[in-house]
Amino acid sequence: MSEDLIIKYNKLNEKKKELEKELDELKKVFHIYFDQLVGQNEKGEVTVNNYKLQRQIRKSEKLHEEKTVNRLSELNMTDLILHVPKPDEEKVKSAILLGLLSEGDLEGCLIKSASQAIVVKTLKN
Repeated sequence: MSEDLIIKYNKLNEKKKELEKELDELKKVFHIYFDQLVGQNEKGEVTVNNYKLQRQIRKSEKLHEEKTVNRLSELNMTDLILHVPKPDEEKVKSAILLGLLSEGDLEGCLIKSASQAIVVKTLKN
């Protein structure tokens, strides 16, 4: 491991942040342009010399879980409702704290994960 590698990483990471910020600003300008040209949440495109700028709109739909379950129940369509049992993590932790359950009782049930991150900090002399 060398100081040069750390310095290079740090500089590139700073450049990346600057570029992402600049890209975000340009995207805002483009979205404002397309909002005025074709309307909000509408796809559009413009050609300038040899470049074509396009705005794509990705739409998704999702059922509101609580409202949908209530409506399906009202319509006697409960066979369209999933009944998925899952542990109440808060209650399990409380039961362990109260001694009603031991961590050994849940051996093999706990999923542990870790993620890695690289952070460079400049130290002051």
